[in-house]
Amino acid sequence: MIIQKQNGKAVPMQNSFKEKFKMVAKTMMGLEEVLADELRAIGAQNIECINRAVLFEGDMRLLYRANYTCRTALAILKPFAQFEANNDQELYDQVYRIKWEKILDVDCTFMIDSTTSGEIFTHSYFAALKTKDAIVDRFRRNFGQRPSIDTENADYKFNLHIRDNQVTLLINSSGDSLHKRGYRQAVGLAPINEVLAAGMIKLTGWQCNTNFYDPMCGSGTLLIEAAMMAMNIPAQYYRGDRFAFKRWKEFNLGEWKSVKQEEDRKIGSTDFDYEIWGNDIDLNVLSQAEKNLQFTKLHKDVMLFNGSFEDQDPPEGRTLIVTNPPYGERIKIEDLNAMYQQLGDTFKRRYGKDCEVWLITSDFEAMKHIGLKPSKKIPLLNGQLDCRFLQFELFEGSLKENRAARSTGASPVEEGDTGAQGDTGVSPVKRGSTGASPVNDNGDTGTLPVNRNTGASPVNRNTGVSPVNRNTGILPVNRDTGASPVNKSTGTLPVNRSTGAKPVNNNE
Repeated sequence: MIIQKQNGKAVPMQNSFKEKFKMVAKTMMGLEEVLADELRAIGAQNIECINRAVLFEGDMRLLYRANYTCRTALAILKPFAQFEANNDQELYDQVYRIKWEKILDVDCTFMIDSTTSGEIFTHSYFAALKTKDAIVDRFRRNFGQRPSIDTENADYKFNLHIRDNQVTLLINSSGDSLHKRGYRQAVGLAPINEVLAAGMIKLTGWQCNTNFYDPMCGSGTLLIEAAMMAMNIPAQYYRGDRFAFKRWKEFNLGEWKSVKQEEDRKIGSTDFDYEIWGNDIDLNVLSQAEKNLQFTKLHKDVMLFNGSFEDQDPPEGRTLIVTNPPYGERIKIEDLNAMYQQLGDTFKRRYGKDCEVWLITSDFEAMKHIGLKPSKKIPLLNGQLDCRFLQFELFEGSLKENRAARSTGASPVEEGDTGAQGDTGVSPVKRGSTGASPVNDNGDTGTLPVNRNTGASPVNRNTGVSPVNRNTGILPVNRDTGASPVNKSTGTLPVNRSTGAKPVNNNE
């Protein structure tokens, strides 16, 4: 038997505390796999993703830890009763048989959130009402009084889930939704949900190994969630003790403190040597972001800028850009299409190949005006709005050129490389009518870029002929071997298309 102190007294730890049981973590559409990864990282077992939720197993310590650390969970539910009911009376009778006095007291408040599907129970509200009647009738009969209903701030929140004749009762261990982190001291007109913000960042694959920038940061939710990840601050660090499980009869204060201390010791345990920046044109909204950052004591770690997004550069170096621009739903923009076009222009003009851009929007028409083809489109919900989370990979040159380079194993030409456009005037391979790679037109080097993986000079895809320098008639050579390429079909060297002269190896 394990003896531990609780409330100053030595008490035996109940064996049931170490027993594993099934749990359900609720989340938003599109974030199921992200939440599954979070649960896996803290030791959850038998994980299964379902619609807007993740099933898993663990002990009571894991329940505490999941509530405290999981950034993409809305609530952690513990099933405690399962049975069959083929009509309203059977539902009432089965609920009545449960020993509710072991779960809550008569002076507590409770509420029931119900979900039904199938042909037997077609009205979720009526099913919840029958369940409530059974609970209060049992208390009234056994104790002469009953617990009260509180739909706003109940001590106990129960979930009733009915599918056909299968009934499951679950208790909500979180209480208030876990998106209520506790750090919001001020909010803008259309703040993004904290769970959605954290999920968006995690969907990008960010490992806290680059700068982070939100060019339309509003009251700073994305910035704070990113900073909390970078500093290893638990998701509910600022929430305090507002968890429903603390009211449970089986609550163990010592175990809760142990879990919390373990996680809090990780704060600041890793070095984050990058910038987190935010920008917004509205100074009043930006001041709200500053208040929120000051409350979290992250105001020294996050830089805020006031100005239009098109006038602000991102931090230097590799940068992840995640933003939630106006959709035209709650924040009205006179010409939303023009704003999205300006976004695209800014991506191309101010953000370079070191930047990766993600944005969420519900305006599918306006997003077409960005003028860039997204490499990923992830369906998400922002409240009731059907949204897409879009990724834009930024690079120099055209999309066709970069795709061609990836398909051949070659990298797109970058400034600073030999044969780069910025230094010699050499362009990457053109998919034109001839398929020939253009050569340096400035007459200085006469060099043709080669495949960086193979060292081979490209040839005309239709003729097999390697192009020559149009100014000198000299055929470029393989930079590694010094050999001039030949026609793959005939074995002969190509000729200068302008003069008819056969080029020579410029090393001979």
